[in-house]
Amino acid sequence: MDIQATKLNVMQKIMSVSKTSLLEKIDQLLENEMVVGYTVNGDPLTRKDYDLRLKKAEKQIQSGDYLTQEELEKESENW
Repeated sequence: MDIQATKLNVMQKIMSVSKTSLLEKIDQLLENEMVVGYTVNGDPLTRKDYDLRLKKAEKQIQSGDYLTQEELEKESENW
């Protein structure tokens, strides 16, 4: 089945759902799996990937593992 046929099939199934809890699960799945951004290399990021990267960055900040503006400017002079 090609992507367009699969989309139509899924939409038809979703339209027949009558349980709010199931629709909420579908919505959550889509929220977590849909692309919300891209890395600097152009790789797609899902919401889940983005959240994981954000948590990692927060830990790095808390542990002092980051460059100050001045350090970055000095480093960029050598690029």
